This record gives sequence, C-alpha cells and structure tokens, in this order.
Amino acid sequence: MARKLDKQKALVMRKKGMSYSQIKEKLGVSKSTLSGWLYNMPLSVKRIRELQADSPIRIEKYRNTMRAKKEKKFAEAYQEMSKKIGKLTKRELFLSGLFLYWAEGSKTTRGTVGLTNTNPTMLKFYIKWLKLFGYLKKDFSVHLHLYSDMNIRKQEKYWAQELDIPLSQFRKSYIKKTLLTSITYHNGFGQGTCTVMVLNARFYEKVLMGLKYIQDSFCKL
Repeated sequence: MARKLDKQKALVMRKKGMSYSQIKEKLGVSKSTLSGWLYNMPLSVKRIRELQADSPIRIEKYRNTMRAKKEKKFAEAYQEMSKKIGKLTKRELFLSGLFLYWAEGSKTTRGTVGLTNTNPTMLKFYIKWLKLFGYLKKDFSVHLHLYSDMNIRKQEKYWAQELDIPLSQFRKSYIKKTLLTSITYHNGFGQGTCTVMVLNARFYEKVLMGLKYIQDSFCKL
C-alpha cells in the first residue's frame, strides 16, 4: 500500500515538472524505481533546461567561474599597476602622506597631527610617513573609538599588535553605547575606529603649510 501511495505521489510530482532527483529527495525512492514508474513521462526540453539552470551544482560552477574571472582581472590589473608604480622613493612617500593627511587627517585640534581610520594598513602607512620626520614609536599616541557590545580589552590588544605600539601609549578608549540589534559597525567597523597622533605644534604648522603649498601650486583654477 505504501509503495502504491509513493508511486501516485511520484506521478503527481512528475506532472508538475519535477526531476528524478527532486522526487527522490521528497519520497526517498531510488532513481531506478522512479525510472520504472515514470518511463513514459519524459520532461520537455524546455523544462530540462530550466532544471539545469536551477541546479545548485550548476549555480556553484557558475559562481566559481565568475569568481575566477574576477580574480584574474584583478591579478592582471595588479601586475600592470605594480609595474607603473614601482618602488616608492622617500619623496613619493612624503607626498603621498601629505595627500593622505589632506583627505583624512585631523586639522581642527591645533598642535595635533592625527589620522583616524578603520583600516590598520592605512594607519601603518601613516606611521611610516611620520617616521620620515624623525618620529619614533614612543612619540605616538593612540585613541580608539569602540562600541559597548565589543570585547574592549580584545580590541585594544588587536590595535596594539597591528600597529606595534604598546598599550601604555593608548588613551582611554571612547565607548559608544550600542544595542545588540543595531551592530551595523560590523560591516567595515568590526575592529572599531583608531586614531594615531603626535603632539607637536611646530610639526602641525609645517604639515598645514605643506598642504597650502600644494593647493597654491597645483590647484589653482
């Protein structure tokens, strides 16, 4: 009786355009059994194409193919740009740092030359730029902007390790209150926001005047 019931269900499913694999998954019947039951109920060419298009294996193969093409394009672009850029000289690093500071640096607190970002690599570049002016690791001060549902100590250790700056040079972290239902900072802000700064009024003036020179020399209409 159960066998007959499964066959009737299989016939109904086949009429709906389901494949052997789909029916097998629903009923737990072997494909050889289904072949005997449904031998005179072939699917149309159109339906077979639809099933192939919806196949998880086919979709995964398509995604892998597209991913490989994308990675190949990026690799080619990387090779092209690496040849054009080459090795950065100290002068190029100096100018790059000025432009970075112009875009992202703090300019409102007099005597403080700081950069705030969520990207550790950008801050490492900034630290390397500061070293061009003779600043050492001991001269840096760090301030973190974190969120209340973070593991604060873990995040402080993360930034200390990433930037190779001891926690003793970290100011008390600013903790913003957040609800667990609104932790949108994970989309790009998963480690919080970090500011690296040096305090030197004379250096601050030099950086601002360097930016002014760039504006005066290259940005006139």
